[in-house]
Amino acid sequence: MGWWPWSKRRTKAKGLWPVRFLRAKFDSAQTTPENRRHWANADGLSADAAANPEVRRVIRNRARYEVANNAYARGIVLTLANDVVGTGPRLQMLLADGADRDTNQAVERAFAAWARAVDLPGKLRTMRMARAQDGEAFALLFSNDGLDSPVTLDLRLIEADQVTTPDLAMAKQNAVDGIVLDAFGNPQAYHVLKEHPGGRNTGLGLEYDTVPAEAMIHWFRTDRPGLSRGLPDILPALPLFAQLRRYTLAVLAAAESAADIAVFMKTMAPPGGEAAEVEPMATMEFEPNMAIFGPEGWEPSQIKAEQPATGYAEFKHEILNEIARCLNMPFNIAACNSSGYNYASGRLDHQTYFKSIRVEQSHLEAVALDRILDAWMEEAVRVFDLPGVDAWPHQWFWDGREHVDPAKEAMAQERRLVNNTTTLAMEYAKRGLDWEEQLRQRAKEKRLMEELGLTAKEAVPAERSPAKGDEQDDEDPGKETSRAAA
Repeated sequence: MGWWPWSKRRTKAKGLWPVRFLRAKFDSAQTTPENRRHWANADGLSADAAANPEVRRVIRNRARYEVANNAYARGIVLTLANDVVGTGPRLQMLLADGADRDTNQAVERAFAAWARAVDLPGKLRTMRMARAQDGEAFALLFSNDGLDSPVTLDLRLIEADQVTTPDLAMAKQNAVDGIVLDAFGNPQAYHVLKEHPGGRNTGLGLEYDTVPAEAMIHWFRTDRPGLSRGLPDILPALPLFAQLRRYTLAVLAAAESAADIAVFMKTMAPPGGEAAEVEPMATMEFEPNMAIFGPEGWEPSQIKAEQPATGYAEFKHEILNEIARCLNMPFNIAACNSSGYNYASGRLDHQTYFKSIRVEQSHLEAVALDRILDAWMEEAVRVFDLPGVDAWPHQWFWDGREHVDPAKEAMAQERRLVNNTTTLAMEYAKRGLDWEEQLRQRAKEKRLMEELGLTAKEAVPAERSPAKGDEQDDEDPGKETSRAAA
């Protein structure tokens, strides 16, 4: 094993360095009767020891259960997958201009057709959902001869339960559950059970296949150095999801209990006094439109409708805000409710979220997309008789973000282009578009307009007349002009 050489250590010419003992005290390091129970579960386990197979199994099952039964959990996971992957990544090849331009376009079209054939966007969205609730996503690269595509490369998604080493205790090699590592901690192979442990055909028991690391994509977030298996993104929020459902059910039960009692009879007379004798907790059913005479000395009253409690909405708001924080997601996206936001606060909250999305997209490119492209190119070079090159420079485009105010964004974009603080490539990339493709399309449109004798103004699509009941923009007559200009 080769190690990076250490720099020469400074030594003292005469004698040894004096030994000094530092005494420091931190409040968080003190164990008191008040905080003993709070820190009872704190431990010093390594990353892989803390995320051992049994712990991950329990957490996975609970996260899946919550996502399957909690509408907010399901919506948050779906929104995260849709925002990260969207309609899928688009490839742009960056070979040198000139004769290679045709090669760029040919590769881009072929890859796009293959991505549709294997449903690459759908599989990537499923992987993002799996990472959120299972902690990790696995995709096996294999050759699918039944695929309707000249390139037969395909992806088979595998649940985290199936990537495991049943005889891990007897393994002598450097390994963690489901992964064989080399001396430097890099994955060499993966152990994949032949059947899902929770499936019907579990008779195969300990039988598993050893898949080389080159054929397996393992996408997870490394929260600690040395972590080899992932933990769910929603792990810190699992107790909060449970509290949210419990509180909602408790409020509903209280409201139903109050609604079940139509009339409550009460008396101020002491026992054995002037009021008529009535059996305690006795009930009576009422028919519609009937006159009822109550017992002597008893006064009817109705239960006040005090449910849901006044703090119910505030409780849901705060707990959802805390849940979404572990995903860098603002409240209005997690709750799908922006009623309490103005334009400025909504934009400010979204900046952190969209930055997190860009980081995840970059991670997905490095972990999965670049490896998929390498495997695809290895086969596509032979199938399409492409020229041999040492490297295939490229970049990925993702869906753009729609601006809340397109007119303001258009003016800001124009200023940036005039000031040379941006480029057409950057501006189109923000919208998830290939600038070369868009400019070629625009050139075709201009040639056709010249051929038909149309001006740019005449070619603008006519806006429909507002239907009856549609909102008018009378309070801001400039909006119509802005939309037409955009």
